[in-house]
Amino acid sequence: MLRRRGHRVVFAAEASWKGRLAPLGFEEELVDLAPPPDRPQDAGQFWKDFVRDTAPEFRKPAVEQLETWIKPVWEELISGARYCEPRLKEIIDRVRPDVIVEDNVVCFPALTTAGVPFVRIVSCNPLEVKGEHVPPPFSGYPENGGGSGWDAFRAEYDRTHRSLWSDFNTWVTEQGARPLPDLEFIHEGDLNLYVYPEAADYTDARPLGPTWHRLDSSVRETEETFTLPPALADGDGDGALIYFSLGSLGSADVDLMRGVIASLARTPHRYIVSKGPVHEEIELPPNMWGEEYLPQTRILPLVDLVITHGGNNTTTEALHFGKPMVLLPLFWDQHDNAQRMAELGYGVRLDPYRFTDADLHGAIDRLLDDTALRRTLTEAGETIRARDGLHTAADLIERAAAG
Repeated sequence: MLRRRGHRVVFAAEASWKGRLAPLGFEEELVDLAPPPDRPQDAGQFWKDFVRDTAPEFRKPAVEQLETWIKPVWEELISGARYCEPRLKEIIDRVRPDVIVEDNVVCFPALTTAGVPFVRIVSCNPLEVKGEHVPPPFSGYPENGGGSGWDAFRAEYDRTHRSLWSDFNTWVTEQGARPLPDLEFIHEGDLNLYVYPEAADYTDARPLGPTWHRLDSSVRETEETFTLPPALADGDGDGALIYFSLGSLGSADVDLMRGVIASLARTPHRYIVSKGPVHEEIELPPNMWGEEYLPQTRILPLVDLVITHGGNNTTTEALHFGKPMVLLPLFWDQHDNAQRMAELGYGVRLDPYRFTDADLHGAIDRLLDDTALRRTLTEAGETIRARDGLHTAADLIERAAAG
């Protein structure tokens, strides 16, 4: 949107994005977050190895993931921020931007010390912006739970992350940036944008200040087209059309994918499946079709239901198009999105590793049969689309750049 308005857009992108952004009209400034490997590694192999090592963590309750999954992720992000600081400074000195926009969860001091407006984008669940009267992020706890459960989770987060935060905060200030807020790994910006529909937001319980602006959605416009494969288009008219995606990480857990697919095969419905980075190991039964990567925003308008891991993109895009969801959360804010959709009645939350056929099939049938819910979500989608988050965000960034 900004490029179409005549602005020069430079991406300081992680090095594996080489060659992907320039064809879209952007300038690429590649950034390594760690010493480059001696030999290039196949991207698919990286995901296979990552999930092989981390998938057992996804089976743990969210509070137990704090020390064994959430903290190591922060450690990796912090290591990357430290490593690329000189490179980011060099890019900023050379490019001389009028405004800097960051979509990440960790502070890169070079971005906040450049002497130009800094815009922060929160593209995870908005519980990332904490508050006393909303559940702690990453917990998946209900909004009306409160009490000792919230307190215990926050105490465990403090115990597992205090030392890491303190060391990072010291380094951040040594780079000339202001101190980080307590137990936060990133500053607020001069302008702050977050992506979540008003119908699902927490603003009544946790009001935000004047620098914060909600985008009800941020659904990319794409020239890709999608035609429903004949095997699904000509399928049994009695069955619904359902989209199934567990995201890049979830879909790399082959056993999990196979288990969900086997259960779905025992239903009368038709499925479009995002197979992900280990697509060659995922076999689909006759009532399904899928590929490694799919144009999700072209597919969602066509389907009756979405089965998702609860990532913020898929969750907000499903609401953008007014679709109910079955949510199978694995980690990070997926627990929070799954809980939010369930407590608002927009979807059903299931344990991805412990559900039964009766659980999954029952959730699908309930959501498909709920005509009142479908009407509510259709109306919500119309409202979300009318608010046009893409233009809103571009307008706000332009204003920030103009001072």
